[in-house]
Amino acid sequence: MPLLYSFDMKQCFAKMCSAEKLVKQKIVKVLQPTRRFGGLVLSPVGTKTVSPPDRKYIDKYGLAVVDCSWNKVDQVDFTTLPSMRNRLLPYLVAANTVNYGRPCRLNCAEAFGAALYICGYKEDAEKILEPFPYGPEFLKINSDLLEAYSKCESAEDVITVQNTYISAGKNKE
Repeated sequence: MPLLYSFDMKQCFAKMCSAEKLVKQKIVKVLQPTRRFGGLVLSPVGTKTVSPPDRKYIDKYGLAVVDCSWNKVDQVDFTTLPSMRNRLLPYLVAANTVNYGRPCRLNCAEAFGAALYICGYKEDAEKILEPFPYGPEFLKINSDLLEAYSKCESAEDVITVQNTYISAGKNKE
């Protein structure tokens, strides 16, 4: 399992926080928001989408999430975070109890699982989601997309797969 970290923005209700649960299980380590980090950061301010070639950064430096509430994300001062390799996740549907069925509203555990899967750590993705009752469901409802994203050769390819999927869904309506 690669090194996993969380930049805790102190917005979550601790009992509901998936990152906090992973920290308590010693799977994830907490980093202060001002701490320099050379790895990949899953962040809503990313300008590039996570893709399989990002594995080299995860292998060498690890993977981190910005742990904040979706309801308060606009209150986060992202300028306090050092400039890093910020990445967005492509289109996926949440399975967590707070945002079930909502596109792109993943919690930290789902975000870790998605990025790990996309970057070729499929077994680790399953392992990170294992402690959560919705973990297997997340992988099930997103299985086709995760598999397609994991076969892409670039961030641009991931966006193409995402857009094709979204367009196909709109054509069905």
